[in-house]
Amino acid sequence: MSTINQQAHPWLDSLVAYDPGKPIEETARELGLKPEDIIKVASNENPLGPSPKAIEAMKEAAEGVHIYPDGGGYKLRNAIAEKFGIGRENIILGNGSNEIIELIGHGFLNPGDNVIAAEHAFVVYKLMATLFGAETIEVPDPGFVHDLDAMAAAITPRTRKVFIANPNNPTGTMVGQEEIDRFMEKVPEHVMVIFDEAYHEFLHDAPDTLKYVREGRNVVIMRTFSKIQGLAGLRIGYGITTPEIATVLQKCRQPFNTNMIAQAGAIAGLADEEHQQRTRDLNDEGLPFLHSAFDEMGLEYVPSVANFVLVRVGDGDAVFKAMLQKGVIIRTMSGYKLPEWVRISIGTMDQNHRCIETLKEVLATS
Repeated sequence: MSTINQQAHPWLDSLVAYDPGKPIEETARELGLKPEDIIKVASNENPLGPSPKAIEAMKEAAEGVHIYPDGGGYKLRNAIAEKFGIGRENIILGNGSNEIIELIGHGFLNPGDNVIAAEHAFVVYKLMATLFGAETIEVPDPGFVHDLDAMAAAITPRTRKVFIANPNNPTGTMVGQEEIDRFMEKVPEHVMVIFDEAYHEFLHDAPDTLKYVREGRNVVIMRTFSKIQGLAGLRIGYGITTPEIATVLQKCRQPFNTNMIAQAGAIAGLADEEHQQRTRDLNDEGLPFLHSAFDEMGLEYVPSVANFVLVRVGDGDAVFKAMLQKGVIIRTMSGYKLPEWVRISIGTMDQNHRCIETLKEVLATS
């Protein structure tokens, strides 16, 4: 007799659910600590919290939650379009930019297709491809930097998507305009290129990928309100693409996939340049601090341009557990085939100092 599990898609057998990392509240319960005594530098969140203007906008929006949100996200899509000088028809909203990946799968992936990603890129690309029965070709990334020439060479007639995370998570590295332009010259018409730019706002010399949308290329640019705007808990992101691709993605989303409070917070956060600049300034102070601390400790690390650093500590899981016991949450990298590494997010300077002191203590006793 068959069981319900035997009716599941066979390509899901090897799929491992995404691990979102250790939350502060659960850690506090397990260790008997107060949540305020724990610091989390694991998930690349904004240490300053959300935009104050976004908080006010969300409070005001909360009074109307008995009414369904604007399913088309008219005001938010307009705000995004105006900011980047494109049309509202170029914008698709998602429940986090992760949902944009899923919508692309619904609209454009079939079993037997393949997608291409860097070996140490965001694990959700492979997870989503597998969900739709597609194969993921993982291209080696020497020095933890996307090798776009090799990724172009890996394209086959079965390839439907190429994911380029820039800056990349979890490595913090990026590819520049020249490499991207050279890659785009090689991409055939049957392939869609997805630029994941979740950390775009932290860059001081960001490549221009919007030009490919304006040229009508098969490109989707994904961005999020989770990072520099500090709105990770709202789960809201967006894609910028051609009207033709956006029309397909709109058909694939759930009705009301982004809620009223999230849309209100995102509109205000997008306009709050002061908060974004404060976050950028803090990151510009914290990033070289971590780099210098790792140099001083003699630890191998990947120089980052994002708001986190990948550092080699030996047994990553053991270091994670030891630091957790001391109330400091970092991120293990065994899920990225990097068991000797951990990822540490930039926090406030007080958090950065505590994290480094705790890491020194843990490594001294390991």
